[in-house]
Amino acid sequence: MSTMKAIQINFYGGADVLTYADVSKPEALADEILVCIHATAVNPVDWKIREGYLSDWLQHQLPLTLGCEFSGVVAEIGADVKSFKVGDEVYGYASLMRCGTYAEFVAVKEKEISAKPANVDFINAAAIPVGALTAWQALFDNANLTTGQKVLIHAAAGGVGSLAVQLAKAKGAYVIGTTSARNTEFVKSLGADEVIDYTTTKFEEVVKDADVVFDLIGGETQTRSFGVLKQGGFLVSVVAAPDAEALIKYDVKGTMMGVQPNTGQLQEITALVEAGKLKTFVETVLPLSEIRQAHELSQSGRTRGKIILQVS
Repeated sequence: MSTMKAIQINFYGGADVLTYADVSKPEALADEILVCIHATAVNPVDWKIREGYLSDWLQHQLPLTLGCEFSGVVAEIGADVKSFKVGDEVYGYASLMRCGTYAEFVAVKEKEISAKPANVDFINAAAIPVGALTAWQALFDNANLTTGQKVLIHAAAGGVGSLAVQLAKAKGAYVIGTTSARNTEFVKSLGADEVIDYTTTKFEEVVKDADVVFDLIGGETQTRSFGVLKQGGFLVSVVAAPDAEALIKYDVKGTMMGVQPNTGQLQEITALVEAGKLKTFVETVLPLSEIRQAHELSQSGRTRGKIILQVS
C-alpha cells in the first residue's frame, strides 16, 4: 500500500481548509521508525499552525499533514534503529517542524517516542505526550520546581494544565489551580491543594509568595501573575514571553518555552502513568474524518482534557 488517509492543508485559513485525502505513505529512513497510528490528539498549536499564525517560525512547506501527538504500533524500522522492533506499542510527540500525525502512518525518530504505558489504551495514550512533556519541561527544566514549593497553574483543567497539576503534586509541591466553576471539582480531584474559580475570584487577591507560576493563558492573566510571585520566583509561559520590565519591577525571573521531544522524560512519564500517579482525561473522541469539528471544539477554548482522533 503506497497511499494512506491523512488530514492536510493546502493553504492557511479556517477549519474549512482541512481536507481528508489520500496521500503518499511515508517511508522510514535508516534512523526512523514507521508507526501505524491508532490515535492522534488535537492540540491548540494544530489550529494555530492551520491559521498560519506560526508560519514565519516553522516555515512549513504546503501541502502539510497536521498533528504532532500520537499512539500506535511500530510497522517498520530503519537499519540504524536499535531501541524498537516491529509490533511494539508506542506513543510520542513528533517535531512541530515536521508534524504529520493526522494520518494512518508517520515516520519518527527514536528520540520522539517511548513504549506506550501498559495500563492505558491507545486513545488515552495519545492524550499524554504533548501535555505531559510541556508541563514537565516548564515546571522542572525551566522553573526548577521542587518539593515543598508553591506553584500557581492557570487553566488547570485543560490538556496541559490537568497534567501539570498531577506532575507538580507527584513532585511534592503545593499546587493552586485556576479554572471555571464547572471544573472546580475536577481540578480538586487531580490533587490540587487549592482551586480558584476565576469567574468569581481574582487569583492575585488570594495567592501570595508563589515560587512558580505556570502561564497557559497569557494576556492580562500573565500581567496579573507577576505580583503573586515571591522575590526571585519564576514565571514560565507557553503562550507569551514575559514582559522584561515586569520581571525587573517584581524582581522575578521568567521565560517562554516550547516543548521538545524527549524520550527519556517520556519514559519517566510512562512510569508515573503505570504507577497510577498520572491519569489522562479525554473529553471527546472523533474519527479522523471529523477533523473540522475537532478543530472547532479546540478553538472554542472550553474543553476539559483532550480531544482525540481515532485513526485505526
